[in-house]
Amino acid sequence: MKIEQIYTGCIAHAAYYIENNGEAAIFDPLREVQPYIDRAFKDNAKIKYVFLTHFHADFVSGHLDLASKTNAKIVYGPTAKPAYEIISATDGQVFEVGNYKVKVIHTPGHTMESTTYLLIDENGREHGIITGDTLFIGDVGRPDLAQHVIAELTQDKLARHLFHSLREKIMPLSDDLIVYPNHGAGSACGKMMSKETTDTLGNQKKTNYALNPKMSEDEFVTAVLTGLTAPPAYFPANVLMNIKGYESLDAVMKKAKTPLNPIEFEAAANETRALILDTRTAEEFAKGFIPNSINIGLDGNFAMWVGEMISDIKQEILLVTTLGNEEESMVRLSRIGYDHTIGYLEGGFASWKNKGFETDTIDRITTEELEKSINFAETPIFDVRKKSEFLSEHLIGATNVPLNEINSHLAEFPKDKKFILHCAGGYRSMIAASILKQRGWDNFVDVVGGFEAIKNTNLPKTDYVCPTTLL
Repeated sequence: MKIEQIYTGCIAHAAYYIENNGEAAIFDPLREVQPYIDRAFKDNAKIKYVFLTHFHADFVSGHLDLASKTNAKIVYGPTAKPAYEIISATDGQVFEVGNYKVKVIHTPGHTMESTTYLLIDENGREHGIITGDTLFIGDVGRPDLAQHVIAELTQDKLARHLFHSLREKIMPLSDDLIVYPNHGAGSACGKMMSKETTDTLGNQKKTNYALNPKMSEDEFVTAVLTGLTAPPAYFPANVLMNIKGYESLDAVMKKAKTPLNPIEFEAAANETRALILDTRTAEEFAKGFIPNSINIGLDGNFAMWVGEMISDIKQEILLVTTLGNEEESMVRLSRIGYDHTIGYLEGGFASWKNKGFETDTIDRITTEELEKSINFAETPIFDVRKKSEFLSEHLIGATNVPLNEINSHLAEFPKDKKFILHCAGGYRSMIAASILKQRGWDNFVDVVGGFEAIKNTNLPKTDYVCPTTLL
């Protein structure tokens, strides 16, 4: 069967493309749809359907733009009632794509409309299942997200729906089916996803804790709800955009692609409520940046941290990027619904600096310098990693303020003495550093290499505890 997984690592997302006899279908497309159109064009095929497994929370799907540009029909499973025209498929309904068949299997649990699509080849052989967030490799979709949009859909109710969907709809299927999930490791839509992005259903029945046939319903509910962390704040807003509709990406990009010279950029920053977002690396940012800008680098978990640290999805944004990364920054913002970029600094930070405008820097220190020059009895240490990372191992005497909680713990950072800031590798601590700078702190140093570098020193650390044991 001709199926391609189109994987986007920065948000750990998998879309799927199938084609047969001049007809094609796309499953769970991202916001930027031209690559899917180009792929079908290469096969001289017409995109007939856009299948959605559910209303996504971690990204804005490209189904509306794709349908508009190709006249494809949008298909959701049962119970989906968006504000635009769709085919609301019934459980068991079959769609034809060339000589292939796509069978709808309603699998509520992650959300109520969650649907799995069974792929059947031209010879009538069942090939695989596109599972969305119902079944991952090594995990299942978290059942606590829908309650942030519909309060009565509690995580307990959805977990029980998921239990029955897996036992009654998925597990009876053939072991040789290939599982094609919507996400891999790194996504916030699950908690223990594998780095592998496909597997056989038979192997998942053997290895995936959630498919243990001996597990009772109550035991399943406990297992899938244990260890869940709070979802990124932008998730409910993305769900609503996927339900209600949104502006086309072409229109969003037209506004965002506004080059501003340093004088125009400064005027825009002063005359609007725009946030200056610098997407360069932590190393570049530390050496020089525009005062009051926030650093969230494209080289890390950009989408997740934008969603965590910029609370208003309608926030106007002015971009500072590495030369050549302007459009990539805009697209990756719009993938998660941040559609209000109003321009970018033409020529990058160098143009600002060459104009003689005010700049700022972040003081950084190596672990060797840390060992030699810091009096740990007098210098506070702030570790901005997740609580689980901190509990696993940390510098003795350090205070844990997870990055996503920093705005509610600002009072803990002293202003009358020097302090140390670090995360795991330097990405998150630079986000924290930029926020502290914006709020008036200037009495800290950031540790180059973070805790990964600290582990290789003789600095006093707690005994290591495996994160699995903590869970």
